Amino acid sequence: MKTLPLCLIEDDEIMGESLQDRFQLEGFEVDWLRTRASGKEALSKQRYGVVVSDIRLPDGDGGELFLELKGHHPDPPPFLFITGDGTIDRAVALLKAGAADYVTKPFDLDRLVEKVREIIRPEVETIAPVSAGELGISPAMQRVEQSLPKLARHASAVLITGESGAGKEHVAEMFHRLARDEDACPFVAVNCASLPESLMEAELFGYEKGAFTGAARMKKGLLEQASCGTLFLDEIGEMPLPMQSKLLRAIQDRRITRIGSEISIPVGFRLICATHRDLKSMVAQGTFREDLFYRINVIHVRVPPLRERPEDILHFLRRFLDDFQREHGGERRVVDTRTEQVLLDYAWPGNLRELKNCVERACILAQGRVLDAEAFFEEGVALLPSGVAAPTLAEHMARVERDYLTRALARCGNHMGNTALELGISRKNLWEKMRKLGMRSDAGEEG
Repeated sequence: MKTLPLCLIEDDEIMGESLQDRFQLEGFEVDWLRTRASGKEALSKQRYGVVVSDIRLPDGDGGELFLELKGHHPDPPPFLFITGDGTIDRAVALLKAGAADYVTKPFDLDRLVEKVREIIRPEVETIAPVSAGELGISPAMQRVEQSLPKLARHASAVLITGESGAGKEHVAEMFHRLARDEDACPFVAVNCASLPESLMEAELFGYEKGAFTGAARMKKGLLEQASCGTLFLDEIGEMPLPMQSKLLRAIQDRRITRIGSEISIPVGFRLICATHRDLKSMVAQGTFREDLFYRINVIHVRVPPLRERPEDILHFLRRFLDDFQREHGGERRVVDTRTEQVLLDYAWPGNLRELKNCVERACILAQGRVLDAEAFFEEGVALLPSGVAAPTLAEHMARVERDYLTRALARCGNHMGNTALELGISRKNLWEKMRKLGMRSDAGEEG
């Protein structure tokens, strides 16, 4: 995905040149400026994905440039500040005012690059792009994400299975974005479990004015509304048998008839169905039509539960924390290493939906910037005992390195050669690191 250029505001010649060279090696387009005034002028003419600025500049305070831009611009780029010991308090104050992050001198250049990658804004495109890691950075979700472009080009029917809250609708939405030819094509989603049986036919097929008591006007059904776009039938396993028969006929004939009408209407849509139930078992039990099952199960995509893809837990934790901070403002929240371990060890029966709710709860209830384990969960949830020690330094560093490599692989589409090139190591070295960290080797196949 194409990103906007990076704006670097740094007066120190040695540091500025070093940072410019490194960012360019990492694939960023960089504008290097040396004063607050030149930075202000550049920001008035060019859109940037991120601004990396020293707080101390020869003609003023880089933080004042951020506050001035924030006060006059509806959507300023994110700022990451470079600070020395004497300006840490200033950096913290800027963080509370909405800055994205800061690093202190002397800083780890690799970590700075990683921070920039996490916050840089993509260039806005006409059709919403698919970003690496949108569905997760685990090998399982990367395989799903990489399969969607091909499915979107060729598949007319997809069945997505997985537990409630695992992200089935996000997969369907990505499929739709990749498949649609123009913005006018709709994504129509309906949860079959939420529709009363007595109203399901009217909702799906529509009705004419006067077709029944209360039908004061004509209404298009969801199948008709989805024409030229995507129809997403969530929890298809909850659909009653009589309705299954009518849906099958509509899918086969590509025509529907509104209630109270004798005129059939052509419809054309891509069909995505999702369920947490075992449809094969339902077919054997006679509670789901076999012919409908084979009609909707042209392509099967399984979304594994969050407990089977622990790599995604901290990935989505960071994303949900960023989302909350972006929507509600305030200081940027962080999670300590012991709490991270608690979150990794928790089974997440509600999957991503539960994780997002827990993040929002913690951000609302926590007193300070650092979120502890107790802030995430209600009383009665079984967690690690409070006496359990935080991970050792070696355990923590191994997890950090594993997380770093997993995200790098996701950015490079799990291509080992490109990932090794980005990391500045050999492919053999990358394989060896993955082996030592217990990472699955199929995560890095180049296929």
